[in-house]
Amino acid sequence: MKTIEFIPIDELCAHYEIETSFFTELSDLGLLEISTVQSVYCIDREKISAVEKMIRLHQDLNINFEGIDTVINLLDKIESLQNELTKTKNRLRIYEE
Repeated sequence: MKTIEFIPIDELCAHYEIETSFFTELSDLGLLEISTVQSVYCIDREKISAVEKMIRLHQDLNINFEGIDTVINLLDKIESLQNELTKTKNRLRIYEE
């Protein structure tokens, strides 16, 4: 059985030098799920790469939260289309051989 590890938001705020409100706003937009573990707000460790991507979009590119939502949705759509294209190419190979 898979164990889920959580990282407290306070630690992330200190590490990335951002406000707690950043995570709250992402949660309000549905981009991030915040869990409560022993009365401490936390994020699943597996979501850290997505969080880092959102932090970079916000800090490095000065993209607001609605823009982050749009960019993340577009990146997800691109990934989905790339997967669909790969599957289609694999099916076509069967007929080409």
